[in-house]
Amino acid sequence: MKLARLEDLECFRQARALTKAVYGAIDESPRWQQDEWLCGQMQIAAGAVMANIAEGLGRRSNKEISQLLFIAMSSAAELQSHLYTAVDQGYLSKPSFDLIYGHAEKTSQIISGLISCLGTTQTEQTG
Repeated sequence: MKLARLEDLECFRQARALTKAVYGAIDESPRWQQDEWLCGQMQIAAGAVMANIAEGLGRRSNKEISQLLFIAMSSAAELQSHLYTAVDQGYLSKPSFDLIYGHAEKTSQIISGLISCLGTTQTEQTG
């Protein structure tokens, strides 16, 4: 996979927007900010989506890239799980939950599409 810049990846742009949405939602809720564990876990999970995409871009083989993209998807799923805790505790409104949850889902779908393309590329190169 050859890209000049990280920002050329749609999945990275989406992950960045997801991370911004998580931080923004936390900033809007003083009560939520008091739950340092949950805030930290959500910030770490959102940041890990971005970081694993970035790390994958720096790898040499499609297999290595795909492994890190799978980890990014796992981090998005972890974030979705934490969103349930946030909404159940009243830290996050249902509309905000739906918005961020959907954004995480969209990010995962884009990552999944990239993984599929990498798998096709790998097959074409070896086949």
